[in-house]
Amino acid sequence: MTRRALIVGVSGQDGAYLARLLVDKGYEVHGATRRTSGSPEARLEALGIVDAVRLHYLDLLEITNIRRVLERVAPDEVYNLAAQSFVSASFEQPLVTSDVNAMGALRLLESLREAGARARFYQASTSEMFGNIPIRPQTEETPFHPRSPYGFAKVFAHSATVNYREAYGMHASSGILFNHESPLRGAEFVTRKITTGLARLARGSEEPVALGNLDARRDWGFAGDYVEGMWRMLQQDAPGDYVLATGISTSVRSFVEHAARSFGWSVEWRGSGRDEQGVDARTGRRLVTIDPTFWRPAEVDHLLGNPAKAKAVLGWTPLVDVRGLAEMMAEADLRRLANAAVAA
Repeated sequence: MTRRALIVGVSGQDGAYLARLLVDKGYEVHGATRRTSGSPEARLEALGIVDAVRLHYLDLLEITNIRRVLERVAPDEVYNLAAQSFVSASFEQPLVTSDVNAMGALRLLESLREAGARARFYQASTSEMFGNIPIRPQTEETPFHPRSPYGFAKVFAHSATVNYREAYGMHASSGILFNHESPLRGAEFVTRKITTGLARLARGSEEPVALGNLDARRDWGFAGDYVEGMWRMLQQDAPGDYVLATGISTSVRSFVEHAARSFGWSVEWRGSGRDEQGVDARTGRRLVTIDPTFWRPAEVDHLLGNPAKAKAVLGWTPLVDVRGLAEMMAEADLRRLANAAVAA
């Protein structure tokens, strides 16, 4: 019997990669997305699966809409990947972020419970829940200390998932995912900002990439690897929470260096603080400058995950390291710009 999955947030990076994975596994894949003026199909088209996914309009702010979609699809598995996912924007929009990221997850869980649905549920939790906790690496047992509205809204959703699992016996699992990127990542995120900006420089732009905290460290992996872990969580006999991470942290400046190598540049850092610049060591060409407006009101300096449980229980391991990730994204952005120039 063909299994049926509903991916809430299918138009995002993770939703698209998960949809491709499930299509390849023979699922009937349904994708839920908010009704917007933009195309919800762009990333599905990029992965060549747009015709294999049945789309539904769903807004996590409207519980009656949620219930109708769940009734219409009758899924075996529900993946909640929808969120206001830009951490910096959450400081400007804390109420919207909380309503979507926290209450949206609760509306999904409650709708499933009220319907008596047997669907297995996945909640997209995040390493941002740990915030500036001094314990490293972080595991499933590490206390949370979120440093942003995005982070504390995700703590609420994570806790709700645990509660519904324990109180109602639902097969509800959370993936505590550390930073995972790809060529499909939104251009506003720092990794894409780096690779897109450097690609523009390689194409002749004179505008250096403006960044904030170069010393912030993240555990970066490839989104295409991480969706495999999501799926494996829902194949377990018992639900649970799992950290997905590479176990290696990298600074923003090191990510710049990895990406720059794809264009034949070796970055040399000059100056300090807001006057620091990254230049090509051979030519002295400016590649990176500092813009203090990109510093967060409350910074998270260092996130590092321990994926031991996921490896032991799920048999999951990431395949792409951070250098390969940076190169993949840089090359993809260079191709995009070249194709756009040809189309123009």
